[in-house]
Amino acid sequence: MKNFASSLVVLWKQLGLNQRVSLVVAALAVAGGLIGVALWSQRPDYQLLYARMGDKDAAAVISYLESQNIPHEVGAGGTSVRVPSSQVYKLRMDLAGKGLPSGDGVGFEIFDKGQFGLSDFVQRTNYLRAVQGELARTITQLQGVRAARVMIVQPENRLLLTDQGVKATASVFVDVGGGRLEIDQVNAIRHLVANAVQGLAPDQVAVVDNRGRTLSEELKQDPTLGSASSQMRYKQQVEDYLSKKVETMLASVIGPGNAVVRVSAEIDTEATTVSAEKWNPEGQVVRSQTQTEDVINSSEARAGGGATGVSANVPGNAGSTTEAARPISTSDQNRKNRTTTYEIDRTTTNTTRNPGTVKNLTAAVFVATRMVMPPVDPAAAKDAPAPKPQPQKRSAQEIDELRQVVINSLGLKPAPGQTLDSLVSLKEIDFQTAIPLPGQIEAVTGETRIQSWLELASRWAAVAGAAIVLIIFLRLFSRQKPEAVPVEVLSMTPDAATRALPNASNVTPELLNDLIRQKPANIGVTLRDWVSAGTQPAGKN
Repeated sequence: MKNFASSLVVLWKQLGLNQRVSLVVAALAVAGGLIGVALWSQRPDYQLLYARMGDKDAAAVISYLESQNIPHEVGAGGTSVRVPSSQVYKLRMDLAGKGLPSGDGVGFEIFDKGQFGLSDFVQRTNYLRAVQGELARTITQLQGVRAARVMIVQPENRLLLTDQGVKATASVFVDVGGGRLEIDQVNAIRHLVANAVQGLAPDQVAVVDNRGRTLSEELKQDPTLGSASSQMRYKQQVEDYLSKKVETMLASVIGPGNAVVRVSAEIDTEATTVSAEKWNPEGQVVRSQTQTEDVINSSEARAGGGATGVSANVPGNAGSTTEAARPISTSDQNRKNRTTTYEIDRTTTNTTRNPGTVKNLTAAVFVATRMVMPPVDPAAAKDAPAPKPQPQKRSAQEIDELRQVVINSLGLKPAPGQTLDSLVSLKEIDFQTAIPLPGQIEAVTGETRIQSWLELASRWAAVAGAAIVLIIFLRLFSRQKPEAVPVEVLSMTPDAATRALPNASNVTPELLNDLIRQKPANIGVTLRDWVSAGTQPAGKN
């Protein structure tokens, strides 16, 4: 072992400065690689335990891991924790038993422990806190939402309500970082909160992000279209829907991107109530009938043979006796009265029209000029270049057919004396964005291929660079030759000269020992000369 160490020392002394530096760098690189591999092999495989946690939950989870002496890593700005893969599921169950993470709010686990003697107000407050916490946890699971807070205000339950207009309201604060939520996501949050609280309407839910922007203001529904913003929003929705409906239909016929459709809608923004009453004289119906019948019988008769009293005994009243003796006449009278009441057919109609009715529609359509391939002569097809598509105008009949298709898709009905051009304006023009030609398609394909090659080259650029540096280093190392060490010529004794070895250039063992003792640096040169001298052909001695 001592001889090996001494030989290494001697070899080190023989190397030049560049060789020593290269050897030291290579040794350090190999040692560093071995140390890195050893540390990497001993490092446990970490997996994600929880992510997107709040500050309180992260602090509680890390405190528990430190108390259990479990190795862990914190990342993503302190919102995620990674632990060894063999302990992920066990730790999740242990932390769930402790109510961690709580989601920056108290959920329905607040009722897990029995609490006796609480007032009704405290119970209702705890329930409201639980609902707010559960909603905040659910909203946090949405893509793009880092954290959320929900505040709900409900009117108190009273026996006598003094204000009938008090309604439940809610406010939602979402932390989206530097991003922005889509309209569908904001609308989903509004309906999620509204359906979880009794008596809460989606329009009563306000959604605010961390930049102070009110995301739910543009989504409020105004059934009466009383405000100008509501009218414009509703008009834009109707026009966009109809334009997209026609444009997608034309794209399937004349090709994608070859049609531009814009629809203008006239919206009735007034609410009207119409009452109509109609009478039908021919539709009579007997409602009541009254019949009255009167019968009258009258009779008169004279009693005895003559008149009684003074007049009967006075002379000169003889004629009176004859008149009094006449019989009494009898008369009968019958009268009938009938009254009939008729009910005439009457129709009463009450019509209430809410705002939002489409009163009139007009559309403007631009279609791109049709591109067709010109006829090719088979005889000259081999030598001639590839033909290019040429524009071809559509006929008036084809334009009218396309216009009629647009009218039918929009459900337009021309009024008497109204032309189709006044409803739908359809023109064929050359679009600025032309259809790509075959040569352009090949060029685009070539650019895409080159881009894919560049991406692949960028991935392997580091590996290729390291390989090139290694090759250059090896070539430089192979070209380096050890520097010659001058051997001092010492005086030789007669005995040493007589003991010189054959073919050793006057180098004897005794001389070699003397040289080593006098100057150990000469050992390398001496051995090299000795070996080279011993391998020379005999004819050169």
